[in-house]
Amino acid sequence: MSLLLILVMTAAIAGCSKKPAEDTTTAQTATSESSEATAEKIVNIGVTDTLQSLNPLLMNAGEINKYATGMIFLPLVDLGADLSFEPMLADSITTKDNLNFVVHINDAATWSDGKPITADDVAYTALRIASPIIANASMMYYAFEGVGDDGFVAEGATSISGIVALDQKTVQFTTKYPMALTTFENTYARYLMTLPKHVLENIPEAELATNDWFNHPDVISGPFNVTDFDVAHYISYEANDNYWKGDVKLDKLNIKIVTGSQLYAGLQSGEIDFVQQTMGVIPTEDYTSIEALENVTSVYGAAVTNQSVFFQTQNSAVADPRVRQAIVYAINREQLVSDLLNGNGEVVDGFLSSAGPFYDASLTPLEYNPEKAKELLAEAGWDGSQKLRFYVNSGDSTFVNGAAVIAAMLEAVGIKVEINTVDFNTLMTVTTTKDYDMLAVQYTYAPVDPYPDLSWLLSGPDSWTGYSDPSITEALGKTQLTSDVNEIKGLYLTIDKKVQQDVPMFSAYIIKALGAVNKRVTGATPGVYGSFNHIENWDVIE
Repeated sequence: MSLLLILVMTAAIAGCSKKPAEDTTTAQTATSESSEATAEKIVNIGVTDTLQSLNPLLMNAGEINKYATGMIFLPLVDLGADLSFEPMLADSITTKDNLNFVVHINDAATWSDGKPITADDVAYTALRIASPIIANASMMYYAFEGVGDDGFVAEGATSISGIVALDQKTVQFTTKYPMALTTFENTYARYLMTLPKHVLENIPEAELATNDWFNHPDVISGPFNVTDFDVAHYISYEANDNYWKGDVKLDKLNIKIVTGSQLYAGLQSGEIDFVQQTMGVIPTEDYTSIEALENVTSVYGAAVTNQSVFFQTQNSAVADPRVRQAIVYAINREQLVSDLLNGNGEVVDGFLSSAGPFYDASLTPLEYNPEKAKELLAEAGWDGSQKLRFYVNSGDSTFVNGAAVIAAMLEAVGIKVEINTVDFNTLMTVTTTKDYDMLAVQYTYAPVDPYPDLSWLLSGPDSWTGYSDPSITEALGKTQLTSDVNEIKGLYLTIDKKVQQDVPMFSAYIIKALGAVNKRVTGATPGVYGSFNHIENWDVIE
């Protein structure tokens, strides 16, 4: 998950929740076609998180929501496997002053009905994303001129002064404050999935969030169109025969939403063809078995995904930084990497991992020291009567086990923990409350641009941590004013040092996650970034 991701987090309610049913017949709908129409080229992707919506106006930064919707409506750009931004709908994004960002839509880009995709489509989509009636708080459009600090335009607004079409294929975004180009691309261009204004402009604004058109859109820009979906079980697509980038080689594509324990069996049987590292969490106990499959190519992702644990510092139980630091000292994180990840990971303090250009190895992580933990708890006046509420994603079976190990380690130093295992959407709903003391999620901070995630996560009372610090805010602001890698590296080191000291969050471990692809599928390589950028080129050989 990632920032928009983050902001993107809204859903149901808290409490214990069931995993997707392993024997549900509904989930089988997505794959039954492959046995009924063997002549068709069909690929099945296995994921372990549930879908929230396929409506771009409700977009959040959850990985499945982004990629599942991006099959239908292309983002402006996306990150590639080499961490560079690749053109998707736009063929260039430029800025001369870090305030005005000029986006040019590919001249060849057309909707599936043959009409050109225009700057007016982009501006219309942005206007509706910032609608106070639709009220998607995830997209952070407050950064743009003409949008309120709450992220919304005035009710009834017909345009945004900071998002303007310059000509048929060029749109300019103007920000209220300096922003690095990488931040604009990563935070906005990757998540703005343009909609056809000529199709939707006459639908009342109040109906756009729930209009049935989004369940079966008849005008799209992406390589696939949705034919059927169940947010808890599957998404089925068929190829867009009028895709402007060229012929789509597959006939159909399915996303199967399963439990992590089902991925190995699905890969082994061929019912699942592809598992990407951030959408499908393979239990580490299955890594060796999957690597041994003769019909599958296994691919380890870069050490990017951070198993982050956030403290809601506004709550009295974890308000004292000595308590939070004691918790980190009480956890043997190297053991977690060894036992849970089979060594396929690393331990860091803060947000950055060794895969990114701004990582500084000089910051030594806090060591495992339960005696130090007890000393800090005594200094903080911890009496042991409190029970910390710890929320964990049920879709990540590895960390479900890890949370139990962590709870035992904390109990050994006098800290009681109540683990609440919930599905991803429910977990995201919990983040909108303060009804948790600790909350864990696999978070993918973009190595080339950690700024948006950090600036929100450490932004004070309304963030997941409830924490802010002037020195961090200052350092984050400076990252937007320079392109010097060493200078940016030093600023993020300042931030991570302060996070290590105050511990509004900690990294349980960084994951080198396993992905997999059936050898019958060509043109497809699972990776943390870029897996689906050229999905129109995926093919199958029998």
